[in-house]
Amino acid sequence: MDIDRHDLVTLDGSTFFTSDRAGDADGTGVAGLFFRDVRHLSTWELRVQGEPVSVLTARNVDYYSTRIYATLASVGVGENPTVTVLRDRIVGDGVHEDIVVSNNCDDPARVRVELSFAADFADLFEVKDDTCRDAVVEVAVGDAEVELSRSRYGHRRATSLQFSVAGRLSDDRAVFDIDLAPREQWELCVDICCAVGDTEVKPRCGHGGFGQVEPLMPMTLAEWMADAPILETDDDTLAHIYRQSLLDLAALRFRPLPAIDWSLPAAGLPWFMALFGRDSLLSAYMALPFQPHLAQTTLRTLAHLQATEDDPFRDAEPGKILHELRRGTLASTGRTPHSPYFGSHDATPLFLILLDEYHRWTGDDDLVRDLEAAARAALAWIEGPGDRDGDGFLEYQTRSPRGLANQCWKDSWNSVQYADGRLATAPIATCEIQGYAYDARVRAARLARHVWADVPLADRLETDATELQARFDRAYWIPGRGHYALALDADHGAVDALTSNIGHLLWSGIVPRDRAEDLVHHLRGPALASGWGVRTMSTADAGYNPIEYHNGTVWPHDTALVAEGLRRYGYHGAAATLVVGLFDAAASFGYRLPEVFAGFDRRDTTIPVQYPTASSPQAWAAATPLLGLRTLLGLDAGTDGLSATPHLPQPLGEVRLRGIHVRGQRHDAP
Repeated sequence: MDIDRHDLVTLDGSTFFTSDRAGDADGTGVAGLFFRDVRHLSTWELRVQGEPVSVLTARNVDYYSTRIYATLASVGVGENPTVTVLRDRIVGDGVHEDIVVSNNCDDPARVRVELSFAADFADLFEVKDDTCRDAVVEVAVGDAEVELSRSRYGHRRATSLQFSVAGRLSDDRAVFDIDLAPREQWELCVDICCAVGDTEVKPRCGHGGFGQVEPLMPMTLAEWMADAPILETDDDTLAHIYRQSLLDLAALRFRPLPAIDWSLPAAGLPWFMALFGRDSLLSAYMALPFQPHLAQTTLRTLAHLQATEDDPFRDAEPGKILHELRRGTLASTGRTPHSPYFGSHDATPLFLILLDEYHRWTGDDDLVRDLEAAARAALAWIEGPGDRDGDGFLEYQTRSPRGLANQCWKDSWNSVQYADGRLATAPIATCEIQGYAYDARVRAARLARHVWADVPLADRLETDATELQARFDRAYWIPGRGHYALALDADHGAVDALTSNIGHLLWSGIVPRDRAEDLVHHLRGPALASGWGVRTMSTADAGYNPIEYHNGTVWPHDTALVAEGLRRYGYHGAAATLVVGLFDAAASFGYRLPEVFAGFDRRDTTIPVQYPTASSPQAWAAATPLLGLRTLLGLDAGTDGLSATPHLPQPLGEVRLRGIHVRGQRHDAP
């Protein structure tokens, strides 16, 4: 079963249940119940009178609960079944499911209800790679409980199914034969508990808990929505997009560590309900004026998990910020390096960028002081191991047999190509990472000067940033093509493809003013601009494919950063065009931007085309409309409070944000 917009996903942090509209999981694709990166139920199917139910209505009431109304399978046109089925599912640590069968006529009815179940306890990586094979699962059947368990490499996982009504239980199904009097209802409660080792996690609610239980978050969903700024707009579509963005960021909240009081965004469903350094940093950056505590938790968590030793298997070096943390079987037993894995060459400078931006919006000197040691360690990595050959640029090459070949945000194996389609060879120094390193130095210098009281460090970092800007311009500019190289290869040669990465250079501020017009020309031109956003690769380059993950698709967060870069350099009209294109795309996707969509031209398709395996909801994409609003309203924060220089395109009409978080106060814009 493939997850698409018609399927049901119910989640609470890193616990999530994916099913079809009837609530069933058939054991294929990404179907089932996942708990801490392992699938604890691969099959969960309801049959009534031996048949799947016929769904009347199925939807998420909120992100952690689902309600399904159904009938018996219809026997013919005009012959409506008299038996209906209500199926409620609540995910809260474990899962609680209520099944209510109703006889809606004046005659008695005999009904068989059957639940089939199975568990493969596959690691999420195995599910994603379709390598789930021959799981040896132990089953223990009791009077009203069935436990399924599997031990691998000394790591045990178990699922307990606890039924409120006595039935016939076996190792793969529970069968209930019920006699319903006229107008009578029958109810079954099932508690699904997940265990790691000897520690069992039970659902936080039981029968009657629907609508009564909330995820264990610092804010309830209602409080989260009320805490966000209020958007006032005549554009109903924009209002829906804004609300959906906030809801999706709320849904993706989780606590990666027990000691963390606040929450931060997981990267996205279904494959990335885990901590990703780059994703959390950028998502928190985009959401700063709206929910600033996401940035605080992200910074504290990543500092806590910052590498302190050299570990080639995990691509770890002292001071480096992690790429990905997993808690599944493979990571827990050292079969994969994700415990955590540090194969991200941009997360470390992005950490410093977010730290400074957070301080600008909140004025939180205490956090900046608390994280001074982590920030200095990050700077030391940028100036040391991150620059492998000492040429002043950050270049990556994995040292792990299970590591990523590309460690920039476009981290697929073939994302760094020359214009003729050849793959670049590592070590690779992509252009946008140099921009991040420049910005990180500038921002760390400000913190050193104004918070850490280290003026010599501030002076040195500012000098280093100026020298990096000049050195970068000399090494990366391609005169014959009029843009910066995507990367430098192992021989320090220019990887000359034209990509959206050049827009990140504007966002970072590394581009000299006299170069900006050339970059804007490319970013607005038909080879990169699809009408919905900026393509990741130019249509004129040999590697372009509108449905290749990083070589021709449109990534909403990528386009949003490009738009913010255009604003930084004063190209407000071009920035607004990109933002409005993203809003138009979101409207076509039911107000929710997916992780990525196809790069086909808007003039040819009239609608944005889905990418087949895009995550949705996804943190970057959910935060994209928030950054888009910041770009349109020209929002910035500092010691003087909030500044707003709006440049709103005419079709949007009036747009106003009330209650923006700035340094402990609320401000309105414009």
